[in-house]
Amino acid sequence: MKNFIVFLLFVSINFGNSQNTLKYNSEIGSPKTTLNDVSWIAGNWEGQQLGGNLEEIWMPPHGDSMMGVFKLVVDGKVQFYEIMTISEENETLIFRIKHFNNNLSGWEEKDESEVFQLVKVEPTKVYFNDFTFEKISNTELNIYVIFKDKLGNEEEVLFKYKTKIKND
Repeated sequence: MKNFIVFLLFVSINFGNSQNTLKYNSEIGSPKTTLNDVSWIAGNWEGQQLGGNLEEIWMPPHGDSMMGVFKLVVDGKVQFYEIMTISEENETLIFRIKHFNNNLSGWEEKDESEVFQLVKVEPTKVYFNDFTFEKISNTELNIYVIFKDKLGNEEEVLFKYKTKIKND
């Protein structure tokens, strides 16, 4: 399954240059901030990328974190899920992702997740290492992610989301 996703990433995506993501510098560290500064991420978002339909839902800040879930559906079948958190820790924010196959078997080891350190916060952008959220409007959200291939080459991928509209 992972090989399928990697294949999709590098065959079906138009890559841009890495102007919207930043690298974490451990000598500088992360800025002080709170979840209030990124609460605009909350929402029910949908888009198209990776050869299918994307759904991403972020809950508003509660306690010391925000929680999000992601799903990719290709040809009517779930390819993978993600559970994500943005947590307040040591007066800054940490972004974590854990991936799951469509049967909920995990990609990462049981007690591990991908961790992204906070780099910078602006009124409508939050930069984590290799991962940026950008508020375009109240109904549009862009997410930029750096993907690395097996040779270590990096490419920035843009995920464009719009507010999910309910069909009543």
